[in-house]
Formats: sequence, structure tokens, C-alpha cells
Amino acid sequence: MRTLRIGCGAGYSGDRIEPAIELARHGELDYLVFECLAERTIALAQQARLKDAAAGFDPLLEARMRAVLPACAARGTRIVSNMGAANPLAAARRTVQIARDLGLSGLKVAAVLGDDVLEQVLRGEHRLEETGQPLSALKGRVISANAYLGVGPIREALASGADVVLTGRACDPALFMAPLVHEFGWSMDDWTLLGQGTVVGHLLECAGQVTGGYFADPGRKDVPDLARLGFPIGEVDEQGALVVTKLADTGGRVSAATCKEQLLYEIHDPRRYFQADVVADFSEVCIEEIAPDRVRVFGGRGSPPTGLLKVSVGYADGHVGEGQISYAGSGALARARLAADIVRERFSLTGLAAQELRFDLIGVDALHGEAAMRAGEPAEVRLRVAARVATWAQAVQVGNEVETLYTNGPAGGGGVTKSAREIVAVQSLLLPRERVHASVRSMQA
Repeated sequence: MRTLRIGCGAGYSGDRIEPAIELARHGELDYLVFECLAERTIALAQQARLKDAAAGFDPLLEARMRAVLPACAARGTRIVSNMGAANPLAAARRTVQIARDLGLSGLKVAAVLGDDVLEQVLRGEHRLEETGQPLSALKGRVISANAYLGVGPIREALASGADVVLTGRACDPALFMAPLVHEFGWSMDDWTLLGQGTVVGHLLECAGQVTGGYFADPGRKDVPDLARLGFPIGEVDEQGALVVTKLADTGGRVSAATCKEQLLYEIHDPRRYFQADVVADFSEVCIEEIAPDRVRVFGGRGSPPTGLLKVSVGYADGHVGEGQISYAGSGALARARLAADIVRERFSLTGLAAQELRFDLIGVDALHGEAAMRAGEPAEVRLRVAARVATWAQAVQVGNEVETLYTNGPAGGGGVTKSAREIVAVQSLLLPRERVHASVRSMQA
């Protein structure tokens, strides 16, 4: 039975590049997939595109392409990625230029377009899934609206002969499933195959998480050589059965446990994992170790999709100001608490209006509150003050008030940091599939 080898070169936008280079050079891959978009990432990319029409794609696109294109071109490995982010066409053009710079003539690059549905969304009445409010409640603050595309346009790009396919927002598993549908000729109404294909994509999409990264917990779940963590390779046969593995000389571990944790990662209901092309059912998936760093996975199923596509809506939601300061030695906790009281009163005196306000003693109560505090005095404490406010000036004021503790607060404060940033928040809505029109643009180096 024919088998495809698919490697994952990134599990998020800022991921390491070295494991992808190893896969490109030594993985004997048919496909190398970079999964680089989170819900908030694309809204930030849309902001960048508003400032510069040639921007809005993944900031590491150039570094990644320069690193892997020569090896992939030499070995016939095709690349699929959502590094197009808010501007797949610009990403494709830049990739073509990089290929030319590297002397890779004839390389075909395709951009998948159509996930940007901002105009369609703003023309209608829609309900936000998280709050139940109408979209109009955001009152002109919407920055972006991107629909999660499925396999179709990626498969079309591959069928046209593209060596590199760059998408914007797409369902993460679709990046991995599209090569399977294209190469094996799977029918788009074979729900069992599409369900198992979703299992494949979901296990591979987070890169190092399935090879022991994030899984590791010293003394309980030890993972060797995490500094040289290898990224996963999926060996997939025509029936969708998957073997998860990695390069033999890389760090990390592939085991039944790493695969089980990744299978459940970000899943609300394992029986109904909604995708653009299928509602996947993971409830009867079987996971078995067949050799060191080789895990076989099968048994995914599916049912017809809902006909609705999730749309990630990014919107401006004020600003965050933050300041931090440390106290150490005898009485550190008391001094940090006094510092917090001073800043709290300063905000009241100066009239700072905060929608949200936090005073955290890092290492003491920042994550679990007072209930998790231990007996005994800590030797060092770091106070963090953060506020969500309406304006940039107010956000800057938050950090400034913490900084003034140097000379106007308790003894021994040091190591102040401060920052201010605009908040891009994300909610989602559902859009009928027929209102989303994807297309493919191809170009050649």
C-alpha cells in the first residue's frame, strides 16, 4: 500500500527553524507543512497589512523559505503552509523572489485566497458565539474577519502542480489532509477517511508537542534532549492509518502518551470535532506503540459537515499597560504588598479608569490566588501591575506609576520593566459555507 511522508516544520508562528531544516534535508518527505496561525495571529497580521499593503504575512516566512527551499526543491518535497496569514498573495510573491535569489528557477508557488470575509460579515447581521451579542455591538472596532477554509482550494493548488502552497486562515488539519486527498484521490464525502485524515492533521499540527515538547514534566514524564527536539513525521497510508515518528538522531520522544495528550489537545467534544469538510469523531481512535519512537494511530471516523464555517473576528479592545518591580530579602513580601497598595491609591488619586486591573505577586499568588500561598516568607517577590484601559496614554501611565516606586515606594525595589500595547481581541461567528468563495493564484520563479 502506498504511503506518504508528511513532516511538520512549525507548530506556531515563532517556532524553531532548525527542526524544519533537519526534516527538509533528512526526512525523505513528500510534504513539509508549516502550521503558523493562531486565532489572534491573523488579526495582528491584518493590522500590519493595513499599515503596509505588502505586509501581513508571517514574519518568519523569508527565513523559513531560505532555509528549506533548496533541500525541498532538490528532493521533490512540496510545502504547504498558512504563513500567508493576512496576505497570501504577497507571501507567494515574496517566496517566488526568494526562489529566484536562490537560483531555483521553475518553482511554482500558489496562493489560496478567499478566507478574508470582512466585507461579507460587515454587510450582515451575525451573532458572536462567545458572548451571544450581535456583531454590531463591537461598534466599528472590527479589524478582521477570516473564515476557516477546508481542503478544497489547497487540493486545487496541488493539482495545478504547485511546489509551494500558501494559505491564509484554514482549518489546521486541512493543511495536512489536503495532500492526502490529492495524492490518494479520497472522495470528499467519504466521512471515515476524512475523519481519520483529521486525526492525522490534528496530531501533527503542533509540531514538537507530539514529540515530547509541552509533554515533558521532570521526574514524572522525562523527555531526552529537549534542546534538540525533533519535529514529527507522519507516515500515512491510503486508508489514513498513521505512524507518528521522528528523525532518529533528534531529541524528544514519540510514545502512546505523547500522542494521546496531543489527540485531546484543544478538543471540546472528541465525538464532534467540527471542521470545514467533516465533523470528526475521535472516540474510537486506537493508539499503539509499534517500536521506539513509532506510534500507529487509526480508527478516526466522521460525519457530514454542518455547512457553516467558523470565522475568527479580530477587533480593537483598548490598551494594556503593565509595570513590574522586584523586592528581595527580609520583609520582601510585606514591601511588595505595600508597593501594590501605593500604586492602587495612586490610580485613585490620578483618576485612572481601568476596565480590568490586576495586582499579582509573582511566585506567591499570581496564578492561583491566596488559596495557593505557602507558609513562610519568600526570599524574593516580583510585583506585577496590569490594567486594561481605553487610551495609549493611560496604558503608559500604569507602567510609569510602578517605576516611581524606585524612589517613592518601599525600600529596595529594583528591576523595573514597563510596557504598553494595543489589545487585539478575538471572537468568532458562523458563516454559511456558500458565502465564502476561495480561489487560487499561481506564479512561477
